[in-house]
Amino acid sequence: MSGATPWTAQVITLYPEMFPGPLGHALAGRALAGGIWRLETLPLRAFALDRHRSVDDTPAGGGPGMVLRVDVMARAVDRARARLPDAPVLAPTPRGPRLAQRRIRELAAGPGVTLLCGRFEGMDERIFEGRGVEPVALADIVLSGGEPAAHAILDACIRLLPGVMGAAASGERESFEEGLLEHAHYTRPAVWEGRAIPAVLRSGNHARIEAWRQAEAQAATRRFRPDLLGCTSPGGPADAPPTAAVPGSSRLGRSAEAAPGPSPGPAQPGPGARETRTGPTPAAAGRRRVGVGQREENGGREEKARCEGDEG
Repeated sequence: MSGATPWTAQVITLYPEMFPGPLGHALAGRALAGGIWRLETLPLRAFALDRHRSVDDTPAGGGPGMVLRVDVMARAVDRARARLPDAPVLAPTPRGPRLAQRRIRELAAGPGVTLLCGRFEGMDERIFEGRGVEPVALADIVLSGGEPAAHAILDACIRLLPGVMGAAASGERESFEEGLLEHAHYTRPAVWEGRAIPAVLRSGNHARIEAWRQAEAQAATRRFRPDLLGCTSPGGPADAPPTAAVPGSSRLGRSAEAAPGPSPGPAQPGPGARETRTGPTPAAAGRRRVGVGQREENGGREEKARCEGDEG
């Protein structure tokens, strides 16, 4: 990113008056006023194709709500790309993969980002492949539109820009930066309602403090986000793939109608055919089962240590 060109955020939205909103205050607001980043909004209705400035239509196949039209969105994305050709285009949607801090760092290191904000029942699915739009989700929640999510995404990027945070190291010792949640924080008073600051933090021993913070971060991650450690979360395995594809959806894998049927069984030998053993001997199979079991047992102990920590 050139020092002469500020990091640029473009927002395609039905409600341009929602911006900068909270981004006009505190760190992001001061950085905006100081020229560290700039904001441009593209009102979606300006790209409508009829005199009524329509941007949505009824869902194909029926159902409640309205869906944003792909042709209108495509015109807006094309304009945004012409202005900022090297910036990725993201669309906040609960149908997308969860946005991670490493992706935020990539966005902050680039020239900027364009955010396509949805409304109503959602967006026409064809916009994602047709214009290379990247779907992203903040969490397993549904918002009234993409604008609140855009605020959060932009705030996460802006705070990482050079000159925004007072201490450059502040962004390097936080949740998700090392695959862990951040350690707990304390400040005065030393004792509050009978709850004291951990003694190690008042010891002045920086090596012990650093070791405590690392252990505390690991303990917090095991408790609240075991999926970050590759452990089984209360709701099931982390990032488990969907158990069934959606029929007709090219984005979620092969459809149910296209799933292959059961494979035929082995051909039966003809009369007088000689039986040939192709698998391992019973003794070899037994040795293989023992070896696999040993590896699984060892792997289980390692995973238990990582996910549960020391129990002493």
